[in-house]
Amino acid sequence: MPIWGKLGGAAGGFALGGPLGAIAGVLAGHYLLDRENTPEAVAKRDADAKSLAFTIGVIALGAKMAKADGVVAPVEVDAFRKIFAIAEKDLAEVSQVFDRATADVAGFDAYAEQLAETFRDEPATLEDVLHGLAHIAAADGAIHEAEVRYLEAVAQIFKLERSRLRRALGAYVRLEDDPYDILGADPALSDAELKRLHRSLVAENHPDRVTARGLPVEAVRIATAKLAAINAAFDAVRAERGMA
Repeated sequence: MPIWGKLGGAAGGFALGGPLGAIAGVLAGHYLLDRENTPEAVAKRDADAKSLAFTIGVIALGAKMAKADGVVAPVEVDAFRKIFAIAEKDLAEVSQVFDRATADVAGFDAYAEQLAETFRDEPATLEDVLHGLAHIAAADGAIHEAEVRYLEAVAQIFKLERSRLRRALGAYVRLEDDPYDILGADPALSDAELKRLHRSLVAENHPDRVTARGLPVEAVRIATAKLAAINAAFDAVRAERGMA
């Protein structure tokens, strides 16, 4: 089930906590917090909280990235809808969350810091958040310089290396086509080292790994696109070097 239909409401906000939990609390959802303390119940709550953090984090950071004119542009909600499976009946709630995040006194850094802590051991998930934000930023046809600076600031809070930001921007911003940069690889690496790096990136970003981390199906779609970019960059390097 898509995360939007599964989580929400005050219970979901309580499970999440922090500034993102406050944003989640405006939803009129129907998720009931499981109060059992069995290992299985605790693991499920943790997984659900991470899924909610990912979803609300993309909304909140996307809203802060939008122009602070007090009104959420429909194009921004539409861009979010392309990432997350949202039923027509839920569109008003999505707009409400965007409005709440836009008006919230908390700065974007508060949201970014909570996400950085939640996914401190999952840099690939934080990179997925950047991909979602880049998609929203490009909703009006292009990512503008101020939005690039915003994404750079978020990536810095996430403590992500340049290659992860490069992959997030690459689909929307005309950048120098450097496959080594996309892979985060030093051109001086040997063929064997490049192959090991590629295998590591594939393992980290494989859709099955995303599912295992308990993230919503929308994150799987992001990971699939990201994996395609990684494989394309590696194919370019392999062709350039004449690697088998």
